[in-house]
Parts: sequence; C-alpha cells; structure tokens
Amino acid sequence: MGEHGIGTRISHRFKVLRYRYSRFTNRFNTIIRSGSNCLGILAFIAAVLCLVCLIVLAGYEHDHHQRLMLYRLIRACQITFIIKVIYNLVLRFRATARETRTVKWIVDIAVLLSLLPLIYPRPDHPWIPLIDRMLYNRHILYVILASYSVVELSYAVMQLTARRTNPSLLLSGSFLFFIIAGSFVLMLPRCTNVPISYIDSLFVATSAVCITGLTPVDVATVFTPAGLIVLAVLMQIGGIGVLTFTSFFAVFFSGAQSVYNQLLIRDMVYSKTMNALIPTLLYIIGFTLTVEAIGAVAIFFTIPDGLFTTLTDRITFAAFHSLSSFCNAGFSCLPGGMANPGLMTPGQSLYNVTSALILAGAIGFPILVNFKDIITGRLNAVWCAITRHRRRDIPLHTWDLNTKLVLVTTLSILAVASVAFFILEYNNTLAGMTLWQKVSQSVFNSLIPRSAGFASVNPADFLPLTLLLVIVQMWIGGASQSLAGGIKVNTVATVFLNVRSVLSGGSRPWAFDRRLSLNSVRRANTVIVLAIISFLIILAILMCCEPALGLKAMVFEVSSALFTVGSSLGATPMLSATSKVTLCVAMFIGRVGIISILSGFFPHRRDISSHLPEDSIIIN
Repeated sequence: MGEHGIGTRISHRFKVLRYRYSRFTNRFNTIIRSGSNCLGILAFIAAVLCLVCLIVLAGYEHDHHQRLMLYRLIRACQITFIIKVIYNLVLRFRATARETRTVKWIVDIAVLLSLLPLIYPRPDHPWIPLIDRMLYNRHILYVILASYSVVELSYAVMQLTARRTNPSLLLSGSFLFFIIAGSFVLMLPRCTNVPISYIDSLFVATSAVCITGLTPVDVATVFTPAGLIVLAVLMQIGGIGVLTFTSFFAVFFSGAQSVYNQLLIRDMVYSKTMNALIPTLLYIIGFTLTVEAIGAVAIFFTIPDGLFTTLTDRITFAAFHSLSSFCNAGFSCLPGGMANPGLMTPGQSLYNVTSALILAGAIGFPILVNFKDIITGRLNAVWCAITRHRRRDIPLHTWDLNTKLVLVTTLSILAVASVAFFILEYNNTLAGMTLWQKVSQSVFNSLIPRSAGFASVNPADFLPLTLLLVIVQMWIGGASQSLAGGIKVNTVATVFLNVRSVLSGGSRPWAFDRRLSLNSVRRANTVIVLAIISFLIILAILMCCEPALGLKAMVFEVSSALFTVGSSLGATPMLSATSKVTLCVAMFIGRVGIISILSGFFPHRRDISSHLPEDSIIIN
C-alpha cells in the first residue's frame, strides 16, 4: 500500500511538472523561439569559425601560444554547439524531435557527449579504456565538431532556399564560397612543397571546383599529399554539384524541409516526384562514390609495374585519378600526367579504364536516374511475374527522350571524332605506336575534349585540322547536368533538330516520335548565342592582355577554360595575373552556366507576349 502511494505521488508530481513545463513554454513561446533563432545565428558563426580554426590548426606549424589560442577558440565553438543542443532539447523538444532526423540526432548526441570531458577530469584508472580513449581523444573531438559544423552550414543553405532565395544566385554564391575557401586552404604550408602566389592558388581552386583541369603550376610537384586531398575534395564538391552536396546533408540530416526547397532540389537532381527526393539524392551520391571506387580498383591493377616504388603512391594515384577522371576534372598527381612515358604500355588498359570513367561522368545524372528507373522497373516486372502480383504503375515511356538524344548524339560524336583523330594523327602524334595503341589513343583523345582535360600526347603537336576538331568538341562538351562542360550535347541535338524541322518545312522539331517543347528550343538557341558572345568577349580581353601569345594558343586557352575542358597548348603558366583572373571568370561561367548567372540578375517580369499581335521578321 505504501509502495502504491509513493508511485501515485511520483506520477502526480510528474504530471504537475509536465503541466508547468507546457504552460511555461506556451506562455514564453515567442521568447523561446527568438532565443533559438539567436542561438542558430551564433551556431552558424561558430561553425564557420570552428572550420577555419581546424583548417589553420592542420595547415600551419604553431608555437605553444598560437596552438593554445586555437584550442580556446575551438572550445568556445564547442560550448556554443552544446548550449544550442541543450536549449532546443529542453525548451523546444517537440519541435526539435519533429524536425530532426536520425543522423542529426547522432551528431547532436556526440556533441553532448563531448561535454563530459569538460566536466569530469580524465580518471587515472578508467573502467572502460576504449570509451575513455574516445571521450578524451582530441582528434575524435575535432571530427565531431567538424561534422556538426558541416551539418549546421548545410542547414543554413536550405533555410535560404526556404526563404525563396533566387536559385541562380544561390548556386553562384555556393560555387564562389568553395572557390575562395579552397584558394586559401591550398596556400597552407602543409598543402604545398613550395610557396605559391594567391593568384595561382585561386586559379587552381577555381579549376578544381569548376572541374576544368587548367593549372599554371605542376600539381605533382607543388602539392603535398594534404594538398592533393584538398584538390580531391574540391573536385568532388564541384563534380557532384555544390547544391546537390549541401542538399544531401541538409535534407538527410536536418529533417523536413519546406515545399519550395523540396521543389528546388527536385528540379536540381532531376527527381520526378518529391517522394523520390531522398532516394534520388542517395542514388547520385552512391553512384558517384561507387563508380569512383570501382575505377580506383581498376586503375590500381592496371598501373604498369615499376611506375611507383611504394604501395601508398600507387593507391594515391589510383584514387586521385579515378576521382579526377569520373569528375572530368583532368588533374593528375603524376609528373607529366597521362603523357608520362611509363603509362604507355602495349595493352593500354589504364587509358581504356580512364576513358570509361570519363564517358560515365559525361553522360549526366538525369540519364543515370533514368537508367535506375528502367532497371528497377524491369526488376519489379520480374518480381510481379514470380509472385503473380499485378503491376500498378506501368510507365508509357521507359526511355526518356532526353536519354535517347544524349546517347545517340554522344556515341555519334565519339565515333566520328575517334575515326577523324585516327586518320589525321596516324603519322603525326600517333606515329611509332602499334595499331591497338593508335585505336585506344584515338578514343581517349576524342573523349578528352568533351571536358576531361588530360593529355596523353602534346596538343601543341596536333595538325591544324585536328586542333579545329578538338575545339569543336570542346564547344559541344558532354550532356546536361553531367560532369562535363561545353554547351552540352542536348543543346546541339535540339538545335540540329530545329534546323531539320525548318529545312523540311515542319512547324516543330521532333525526334523518336516525340515533339520537342518550344521552351527547350528557345533555351538551346539562347545557350549558343550567349556562349558565342562570352567566348568573343573573353578572347578579346585575353588578346589585349597577352599580345605576345599567338591567336591559336589564345583561342585554345579560352575554349578550354570557358567550356571547362582543361587542355592547354602550354600557355597557361605564361599568363599574367589579369589573364589568369579572366580565365577564372571563364571557368566559373562555364561551370555555373551563363543563363543561370544572368537570370539571377534579370528581374522576372510578367509575360505579356501572348496579348500582343503577331508579326513576321524577314529572315533569308
């Protein structure tokens, strides 16, 4: 009876406390929400400061006083994170539980556990040595704080989209942020063997984020292993896409998002429904990492014997080149790059693997998503046939028109370019090779201008007609929403279909029994016009800044930068600071897209064209 009375008393007190807690939070709801917003701003500042301090701590050599100051700043960021987590759990528990996903809970709990070493000194004889080492390990603390900072910053990006920030400005700003941050990180003493100027660092960072491959310095000799890791991270972020990268963190870690930013991310990653948003993001990230891992293994086993003396160098080369190849970035950590004589073996296995990775990266994520839908649809049909269940949703067209156009155009251009390169360079740069080497090198050098940026033979030795062929391929590039550059094969296919329609007297272009939308044709024409205007302006600036360089070298350099290819005739290291900055702008325009940049500054007005009378312009 006494135990029952104690239990009743405890239950009653618990109900009273819960009632008082609910009344308190309801009465001061506005103040609590304002406090949470203020802590959110402080946590955002602390996240930026924490990442900067960790980078400075890892990138420089410090004396005791400097290291102590950095420790104190990191500790202040840690305390800010802890206060925010506790505040939201105590005063906004329902909202926090509703908005927080599993992975975010893990990061929050890890931050809370980091409070224990601050409260309790490290025991001399711990009960569980493993937990003791984890709790009081400074490196694990840094990983926890860095993870929390990344999640915090990613969530801030998604809050901007929730406020209907212009997507074009958001995309451009995200690229600029990583370019500027990467330029400072690459200058850290632990990232370089020899000091480099900020202009060169900015150029390399821009080239990495914009997955171009142009560089005024020798990557293999200038950058340390830490610098190569930074380059790889910049290439991966620029390759997957800055907003895809941050959207993955924000949506996967931070809980439910607004309908607006879900629609924004859906259009960005080519997800047909919002229900498939997370699976599509996971598919893009997972496919990228899987292909890069498979490519690294394949490259590892195709590296010629004797090229590297240590296993670490062999693994580094395989991983770095797989990432660079799939992202169509064109950076190499091997002296001489892909033109290194040690790579030229009779079998050409490494070049063939690299060609496959380049082609996979240039296909485009919408095509890959369509492949996934086709495969899952086939598997679903097989499963329904086995289990005798009725299929509910049977799509009318399993192969998208975009997929068909890209595959046909890409393979046609590759075939024509490979044959042309083989014929033109047979007795020139391909002289002295076996027939199989010439075939492999022709395919490889026909894929490079699509955006890869590698060089197995010196482009300066190409015949003039071959250079023209390469520049045309640079201009075309790969598929839309892919890792390749150029105006995109989708654009070229649309324009040629429109030309065919005009010449044959048709009212609308069509392909594969489908009509192309008028908006697609208008955007394709706009892309081509803006690409030509951008090319001429940048070429004119470069001609004014570099009068000593020949026109051929400047045309090639501007094409390589603007269409994010990365090939060069050797003029990049000789450019002045003004010319390097100009090419940085060209690479940025080529990666972000001139339409995306301009649409961010042009106000959207109400369309009145449908109410105006129609008239004709004489075009002959």
